[in-house]
Amino acid sequence: MSDRLNVFPSRMALTLMKGRLKGAQKGHSLLKKKADALTLRFRSILKRIIETKMLMGDIMKEATFSLAEAKFTTGDFNHIVLQNVNKAQIKVRSKKENVAGVTLPIFEHYQDGTDTNELTGLSRGGQQIDKLKKNYAKAVQHLVELASLQTSFVTLDEVIKLTNRRVNAIEHVIIPRIERTLSYISGELDEREREEFYRLKKIQEKKKKIYAEKEKLREARKKQGIEMQVAANLLDDEHDEDLLFTD
Repeated sequence: MSDRLNVFPSRMALTLMKGRLKGAQKGHSLLKKKADALTLRFRSILKRIIETKMLMGDIMKEATFSLAEAKFTTGDFNHIVLQNVNKAQIKVRSKKENVAGVTLPIFEHYQDGTDTNELTGLSRGGQQIDKLKKNYAKAVQHLVELASLQTSFVTLDEVIKLTNRRVNAIEHVIIPRIERTLSYISGELDEREREEFYRLKKIQEKKKKIYAEKEKLREARKKQGIEMQVAANLLDDEHDEDLLFTD
């Protein structure tokens, strides 16, 4: 795996990398906050699960004991219950709860219809039968609550693990790689600027040298032109008198 992104070092790439770094840092911050919120809810649900399970032990113990009492008092009443039961009286419905962008299923129980076993236990053991109904209704209520908590617990556990993996990936892989890429681009651009400065300096020195040579040549030509002009003037100033030849 490369320690930096494979990009061409340019000003545009530098700007894009800075934008990506800013986005990665913002995403890391948001995911961190999300993980913290989910962890807080996760611990709250875990605490409620422990409390509900401890309570369920006492509730189921009491319900089982009341069942034994009812059977001892009224005898076997299973066939009476089976004959009168047509549909479930206690039902479960689900709804959804949003926690930091995570949808958690919430289960709740409700009563559908009336009690079809109201007359059970009129001959004897009516008090024990009524106590048995209440105890098992309470047990079902806590079982539904425990199922809801357990489902939310498992869902949050998976989401927290996934979120933490993303946070770690951004913090230890993506952001350092972008930072190394930015460092590489900045170093290359600085090197180009130094090369360009050196090149311009050399060009300027070359131009100064050429200009100095031209000036020197111009001065030489100018000096030579003055000397030629002086020589021409000396020739012009000479005047030879006409010679008169006589016999």
